[in-house]
Amino acid sequence: MTSTLAMQLGPLRKTRRSWVRSFNWTGVATLLALVVLWEVLDRAGALSFDFIPAPSEIVGGVGELVIESSLQSAVLHTASVALTGWAIACVIGVGVGIALGLSRTAYTWTAASIEVLRSFPSITFVPLAVLLFGFSYTMELVVVVYAATWQVLVNTLEGVRAVGPGLRDVARTFHLAGLRRVTAIIMPAAAGKIIVGMRLGLNLALILAVAAEVVGNPEGLGYGLVVEQNALRPDRMFVFFISVGLLGIVLNAILQWILARALPGVTAAAERGRRS
Repeated sequence: MTSTLAMQLGPLRKTRRSWVRSFNWTGVATLLALVVLWEVLDRAGALSFDFIPAPSEIVGGVGELVIESSLQSAVLHTASVALTGWAIACVIGVGVGIALGLSRTAYTWTAASIEVLRSFPSITFVPLAVLLFGFSYTMELVVVVYAATWQVLVNTLEGVRAVGPGLRDVARTFHLAGLRRVTAIIMPAAAGKIIVGMRLGLNLALILAVAAEVVGNPEGLGYGLVVEQNALRPDRMFVFFISVGLLGIVLNAILQWILARALPGVTAAAERGRRS
């Protein structure tokens, strides 16, 4: 019984030790050292900026916002908008990208329009969305979907068009057509590019969600940033600022964890392609 339990726990222990070894402890130590230096310089009066709070003051701001439940509600709102918009963008981007990648005629007719529309900075769409939908959840969601869709669509399109003739011959040999050919041949071959597009789309979804909240939607982390700035509370403003970054790290880590377990080989190849 004991030996069986040890055999079962062996892989778990190895995974834990591997994670501990691969964790960037040096980077974390450097970050903590910078925070300590920031605190020391602020207390010594060496910082010439009037509205740069010390880390200890920011921690106090966290406590205030948590007690008021302002931080929790803002994080939940921004995360829900970013994830909902990203999910919709993935469905649209992957579907349209595959359709355009498989049809030479459709690609010929739409290529110029795609290049023109994707060249517009997504942030410029925010004022237009405010005019169309007002200061609302719908406005924020539309902005997020618009921004994230292009990342997913373009990467999916490139991945499908990059599928070699050999794989297409395999589909013909096995008489695979329609949806069966897409799911069995095209999507697995283009999965690396699609994953890259999904990860880029998630980053952009969060950025545009915060941008839309800064401009007008009276909810979320971006709105909290503006409110605390106008109230001249830099300690609380920095809490929202840091929360945006932490939320991005958490969402990317969750997505990477899910993809690494669902598609380990494809995810590793996509990561190598992204870094190269």
